[in-house]
Amino acid sequence: MKVIIKHTNDDVAKAACKLLMEKHISSTSKNFVLSLATGSSAVEMYQKLIKQNTSGNFDFSDVYTFNLDEYVGLSAEHHQSFRYFMNMKLFNHVNIPEANINFLNGMATDISSECDRYEERIAELGGIDVQILGIGSNGHIGFNEPETPFESRTHQITLTQQTKNDNQRFFADDESVPDKALTMGIQSIMDSKSIILIATGKKKAKAVADMIQGEVTTKCPASILQTHNDVHIICDQEAAAALTTSAD
Repeated sequence: MKVIIKHTNDDVAKAACKLLMEKHISSTSKNFVLSLATGSSAVEMYQKLIKQNTSGNFDFSDVYTFNLDEYVGLSAEHHQSFRYFMNMKLFNHVNIPEANINFLNGMATDISSECDRYEERIAELGGIDVQILGIGSNGHIGFNEPETPFESRTHQITLTQQTKNDNQRFFADDESVPDKALTMGIQSIMDSKSIILIATGKKKAKAVADMIQGEVTTKCPASILQTHNDVHIICDQEAAAALTTSAD
């Protein structure tokens, strides 16, 4: 686990973008498979990737994407769905073929089959080369809330009230965060060849410290990343406030 501490959110985004591009260039996989996070932490990195794509430095035409999660009960066209979010923040602005975008279907009538389909598609493409993660204030990765088994695969989960409260800012005053979501499991994430986790803001400080310096426990799902052989944690000073290292 390599921890990189930067001064600002912009510095974090630049470092994450640079590292991802290096992974893309050096990849020997037949398909470059990228798994993406939603939420505020990755948005600035997506902005950097769009600029790199526009300037011809990052070609998305050979990239296949998966996203970590999706709300149950929201269609891809719903303005609060994660698919809509990714369209607005990345997909609509780069040259990725529509056929290369893989997403969980929040409207699926057979949840178990939908989760199995997702896992099978990942396997068909040879597994995930780079996994982009954020971290919840309670230590969740994807939507794998505390006490989610480390061996979990893609599944449906009931969101904690803390997670719903954290995400309420993305919804209008008269809208509520859905109670359930589909999420890649912790083992699904851990099977990725490389992992880049982005954390910004003081609300993430305790979770970041528990992830890096704490016990490996399902009480902090992200702590399992300590056992992966290629993880980069890129965070700003506020998110690193409970650690003892200094910023680059």
